[in-house]
Amino acid sequence: MNLRALFLCLCAATAAQAQVPILPDEAHQVTERIDLLDSYDLPVGVISDGVLPVRGFEGRVDRRAWRLTGYSGSTLQVIDPIRAQLIQAGYEIVLDCVARTCGGFDFRFATEVIPAPDMYVTLEDFRFLSAIRKDEAISVLVSRTRADAYVQVVSVTPAGRPRPAPEDAVSLPETEPQAQPDLISTLTQTGHAVLSDLEFATGSSTLSAGSYASLAALAEAMQRAPEMRVAIVGHTDTVGQLNSNIALSKRRAEAVRDRLLGDHGIAPGRVDAEGMGYLSPLTTNLTPEGRETNRRVVVMLLQP
Repeated sequence: MNLRALFLCLCAATAAQAQVPILPDEAHQVTERIDLLDSYDLPVGVISDGVLPVRGFEGRVDRRAWRLTGYSGSTLQVIDPIRAQLIQAGYEIVLDCVARTCGGFDFRFATEVIPAPDMYVTLEDFRFLSAIRKDEAISVLVSRTRADAYVQVVSVTPAGRPRPAPEDAVSLPETEPQAQPDLISTLTQTGHAVLSDLEFATGSSTLSAGSYASLAALAEAMQRAPEMRVAIVGHTDTVGQLNSNIALSKRRAEAVRDRLLGDHGIAPGRVDAEGMGYLSPLTTNLTPEGRETNRRVVVMLLQP
């Protein structure tokens, strides 16, 4: 599913009357997480004195991210047609800000962001908007690096409400996120892969509630191959002491192992859990983006 398809789905109620914006062909979906009943704090104002104004919504929460590989345009060029489509679909824009005016570092770390590598936020170059239509909500976050642009969309629909699908609207099936088939391919080819959709609170080893496509894909692969054994390895950034980071990263790995065993029925002897702390970084720890990339949980193939 690309960005054009996304907004056909989001705006199906008015798709027959509204022109779907032309968006870059480079966009491809890298992750998707759907919780049928969850809550989301929608930012409705810029951060001030450390406080981010939010409005809480409950219902079906869809979290998706796209990467525009090799995109040379600006973040405004990406978000402008999205804004126009939302307005056309009857949404009220309640927040529309640019990096520094949003609140820069403080804003970015106060709002929900899909973990790297599926979503990157460059603190000097991002745009954010949030919109409301009755009891529905949506937020859009766009940023870019030197080589690529990234788009995150979080949408909330009241629980139990079917998605509108008029006869003359384009009907698109739900699709599996592209990142998860790649996870198993990466695991078998390189021996390790990042479980990029996992969510932990800052400094916490508690794995957030909900289903994770990466764990479902891993469990399915292990069920098809009864001889497969893996290790779950936690990693942190360099904030704090080494011993405490190793302990935290191991607790996170153990939480992921527990989820594989409890939710997916994987035998305990097939999954190890270890913590590396900050001893195996992927990139620099001198920037917020680098530290976010280094905070990760990896699955390692021990026995094929």
